[in-house]
Amino acid sequence: MLRAVTAPPDIARARPAIARARPAIARARKVVIKVGTAVLTDGRGRFDAAHFAALCEAFVAVAQARELVIVSSGAIALGVERLGLSARPKDIPGKQAAAACGQSRLMHAYDQAFSANDLAVAQVLLTHDDVASRKRYLNARRALDTLVAHRVVPVVNENDTVSVDELKFGDNDALAGLVAGLVQAELLLILSDVSGLFDADPRQDPQAKLLGEVSKVTAELARAAGGSGSSVGTGGMATKVHAARRATAFGCHVVIASGKDAANVGRVLAGDAVGTHFHPTEARLSAKQRWLAHATKSKGALIVDAGAASAVVQRGKSLLPSGIRAVRGAFGMGEPVDIEGPDGAAFARGICGYAADELRKLAGKKSGEIEGVLGYRYVDEAVHRDDLVLLD
Repeated sequence: MLRAVTAPPDIARARPAIARARPAIARARKVVIKVGTAVLTDGRGRFDAAHFAALCEAFVAVAQARELVIVSSGAIALGVERLGLSARPKDIPGKQAAAACGQSRLMHAYDQAFSANDLAVAQVLLTHDDVASRKRYLNARRALDTLVAHRVVPVVNENDTVSVDELKFGDNDALAGLVAGLVQAELLLILSDVSGLFDADPRQDPQAKLLGEVSKVTAELARAAGGSGSSVGTGGMATKVHAARRATAFGCHVVIASGKDAANVGRVLAGDAVGTHFHPTEARLSAKQRWLAHATKSKGALIVDAGAASAVVQRGKSLLPSGIRAVRGAFGMGEPVDIEGPDGAAFARGICGYAADELRKLAGKKSGEIEGVLGYRYVDEAVHRDDLVLLD
C-alpha cells in the first residue's frame, strides 16, 4: 500500500499525458508472472478458489503461446485454513507450519488447473542461500531452463518451511525480481491488489493518479512508494518497486497491475496500457554482475578513501589494499562485501580476495607488501574488477 505522498518532479514526468501501447511487451517470449497472497484471497483472507480458477485460465493462455514461469504466494494462507487458524501466524514456527500444510494444496490447485489443459507444472522452492551461492544460482538457472524447454510451467515459491531471516528473500516480490533475472525473462508481470503505482495512496486520496510509464526507478521514486504489506501478505508497493528496479537492471520490462481482474493478464500481454510499466535500463549488467548485485547479501564492508573510490567508479579499476581505511564484519575469502566511500555510502559490491582479518592487516598497504605482512600472497587485489559491480 502506498503512502499518501505528492509526486516528486521526476515521478510526475514519468506519467505521460496519453497512455500508449506497449509493443515490446506484446512481443515478449519469456514471461514471469508474480501473484501475491492478497490477489489469491478474498476480503477475509481466505483462498478465493473461483478467482484462482479465473487467473489460471489466463495463465494457461500465456503458457500456450509463450514461455511462462509463475512466482506464487498463497501457501501460508492455504495452510492457515487447513490448520483451522483464525489469523495468519506472526511467529516463524507458526508460519513454517502453515507453509508446510499449504504448499501441497497450492501445488495441487495449480496442477489441476493446468493439467486440465494438457500442461504440466513443477514445484520449485528456493531460499536466498540457493541464489547467494554462485554455483547453486547457476544450478537453479539450469533447472528452470530445462523445465521451460520441456514446456513445463515452473511454479516458484520461497521455501517458507525452512526459511529463517538470514535465508529469506523477504517477500515474493523480491523473489520474482531475482527469478526474472535468473531465467532472463523479457517481462515480469507483478499482479497486485491495486492497479499500479500511484502518486498518492489511492485508498486514501481519490485524486491519486496512476503512473502509466516509468523510465527509471530512481531512489526518490522508491522512497515515495513507501507502505507495507497487507494482513495476509508480506509485500507492499515498496517491495514491488524494488523488484521492478532489480528486474529492469536485468533488461526486463516490468508491469505492476491489478490481479483482482484476471482479464488484466491478457490485456498486459497484448501490449495494452494497463497498470504501471517500468522500462528496462539502458546500462546492462553481465550475468555475473547481476548475480553479485542482486542475489548476494553482503557479509561485511570495506571502507575506502576518496582516491580508491574514484579509481573503482570512474576508471573501472580493482580495489587495492592501499585504498582501504577500515574493515567491518567477519567474512571469509571469496565472500561478498560492500565497498563504502568516506561518506559511509556503499557504492559497489565485490568478492573479496582475502578474509576480514587479513584485510585489516593489509589496510593501507601496497600490493608489494602483502607477502611481508601476511607471510603469503594469494592475489594483489582486495577485490578484482572482474568480481565487482557498481551499485545504483
